[in-house]
Amino acid sequence: MKLIFSPLSPFARKVRVLLHETVQVADVEMVDVATTPLDTNPEAAAANPLGKIPALVRADGPTLYDSRVITRYLDHRAGGNVYPEARLWDVLTLEATAEGIMEAALSMTYEARFRPEEMQYAPWVEGQWQKASRALAAVNARWMSHLAGPLDMSHIAMGCALGYLDFRHDARGWRVGNEALADWYTDFAKRDSMIATAPE
Repeated sequence: MKLIFSPLSPFARKVRVLLHETVQVADVEMVDVATTPLDTNPEAAAANPLGKIPALVRADGPTLYDSRVITRYLDHRAGGNVYPEARLWDVLTLEATAEGIMEAALSMTYEARFRPEEMQYAPWVEGQWQKASRALAAVNARWMSHLAGPLDMSHIAMGCALGYLDFRHDARGWRVGNEALADWYTDFAKRDSMIATAPE
């Protein structure tokens, strides 16, 4: 298998963390590509007609894309431990919340990187941040008991979302008012899988 990815993508990082946690790193060739919404990398486009990463190229089946599809597949391949049936809906909901934080934060990044300054729309950027802020507050208020439990995909997704906020939007100070979540992330970020996949 080949993973088409960028080391800066929080969505790709989810997959890479899962590979480490499920001891599948050696089974996947990493193909690092540079791609943007304005200039799609040909290898990314060949793997996924949407041109988005990550994409998992398989020898025995169609290429998989969308990080949640890839992680479900890799979890199944490893024996099905990070999407536990007993709390599946909680896991999927919290994973979706983390994905929403990533999407909002990535949109903010793209606005600053790819639009000329005179075309950037500050209220839209603030609207994206409000989405992320509401999600962080909800996790801090309602989901800490879940995050304190056994590792599942929602932990990995939330860890990667918070790591991306630190990487691209640290000045926003997401930890203020979300102290329980910040404390959890401080510990989670020390996992070997998180250290091995940290963006630089």
